[in-house]
Amino acid sequence: MRVGIEYTAAAKQRAGIGRITRELIRALAEIDHENEYLLIHVKGTEIGEGFPPNFSTLTLPFDERMATLLWQRLKLPLPIDFLTGSLDLFHSPDFVLPPLRRGKALVTIHDLTFLIHPECADPRLVSYLTRRVPRAIERASVVLADSECTKKDLVRLLGAPEGKIEVVYGGVSAAFAPVTDEGVLRRAQEEYGLDRPFILSVGRLEPRKNLGRLIEAYWLLRQEADIRHRLLLVGDKGWLYDGLFAQVGKLKLENNVIFLGFVPDDDLPALLSLADVFAYPSLYEGFGLPPLEAMACGTPVVASNTSCLPEVLGEAALFIDPTDVRPLAETLHRVLTDEELRQDMSKRGLARATQFSWSTSAQKLLAVYEEAAGGSK
Repeated sequence: MRVGIEYTAAAKQRAGIGRITRELIRALAEIDHENEYLLIHVKGTEIGEGFPPNFSTLTLPFDERMATLLWQRLKLPLPIDFLTGSLDLFHSPDFVLPPLRRGKALVTIHDLTFLIHPECADPRLVSYLTRRVPRAIERASVVLADSECTKKDLVRLLGAPEGKIEVVYGGVSAAFAPVTDEGVLRRAQEEYGLDRPFILSVGRLEPRKNLGRLIEAYWLLRQEADIRHRLLLVGDKGWLYDGLFAQVGKLKLENNVIFLGFVPDDDLPALLSLADVFAYPSLYEGFGLPPLEAMACGTPVVASNTSCLPEVLGEAALFIDPTDVRPLAETLHRVLTDEELRQDMSKRGLARATQFSWSTSAQKLLAVYEEAAGGSK
């Protein structure tokens, strides 16, 4: 079986879809040394080393902007397998599909934010995905979703045939575990200026993550309770991020809400282990990797009761309505002030996180590939 995998997002994006794709394909490379895989990426991106001999790479002779222009805007009938050679399967992990002459196509639809919360994304992206995703679903032999919630959304909102959708969950890397080494923790505190206890949230600074309400809940918490905690926000700047900085200034929280920007994966376990609570009030998720990684580090999680989060986090988190600030503030206060509750949530979170591994996800993906290819190897 020869499988082409569009790897540009994995090569380019540090978090989000890029990270999920990297983790999943790296895990696939560890369990399958028989089938042939071709990792395809556009000019100007780098894949990195460490793949086994049955994995090869192909750099397309154009950049990402030109690829989008040729295949999605102009709809140029240049089949991807004209560039790759014969493929049994072609898998796009990033919502849309290029033309394909032969072989079967698979596409991963990570979430339907562009339909459910269009106000939370750039209108140009909303328009693009609204036009291209239904076409990708129609053309694909298999549609992959990150959760049962996303699968149901695909059926309900886009009429995707339930029988062609397969759920492949995300996983938790072994690196995400409670950090107990005092030297490692102290270095993290010094590196990021962590001189006080803190509430932590990880995710791109964009409207979907609902960080404005988290900041408001934190302000309310400081007004009504005696807490010393800072609020640390980890993540790259996204669409309309500047509104968050303005909000912090308006509430006079500049010394207490800290924007750390992107934090390398190597440093995240220490930050998660140091946090007293992890807050994730996102309006909508297709999987929700950050709160699961927080659980793997033993950190109590307060999360939204929407989309896939109850499915993924189970009974190990405390859930809140992400549109209501006061319950969010009250729940954070409850966790911060109840040591017994924190310990119980930590234990439940650790147990929950063990149910998700990239190895298990890769095994499911391989099974999907082999079934789609008719069992050929």
